[in-house]
Amino acid sequence: MSLQEKITAQIKTAMRAKDTVALTSLRAIKSAILLSQTQRGAAKALTTADEIALLQRLVKQRKESAAIYQAQGREDLAMPELEQVEVISQFLPTQLSAPALREALSGVIDRLGASGMKDMGRVMGQASKELAGKADGKSISRIVKELLGN
Repeated sequence: MSLQEKITAQIKTAMRAKDTVALTSLRAIKSAILLSQTQRGAAKALTTADEIALLQRLVKQRKESAAIYQAQGREDLAMPELEQVEVISQFLPTQLSAPALREALSGVIDRLGASGMKDMGRVMGQASKELAGKADGKSISRIVKELLGN
């Protein structure tokens, strides 16, 4: 079952349950999928990697919005954003824990023979490919800097 079919089924369930947070989140996902499919030159169907990237972008947008609202002391606006993050995140692959991510990145560094910060670009490129959907770029970058800095 494709992501779009899963979203459509979840929308029906959310409508029956009158779950407005889930409904808003699911409609945002469906809208983003339709927009990406109708862009000029876009393929008819999204690949799994495209779907993961799209979902990660939606999660990132909502987390950034929530952070801005919290910085301004607007918890009433931040809470719906964070609730939407939870709904959208259920369609993403399970995220690696910090120790598992550190171990995976150590393996990438060893395989590439990276020895310092000059190799950060190569390591980031390979790690981003291997860990797509399993960790966000910010976490990967932070840990790679720590590992290459030593």
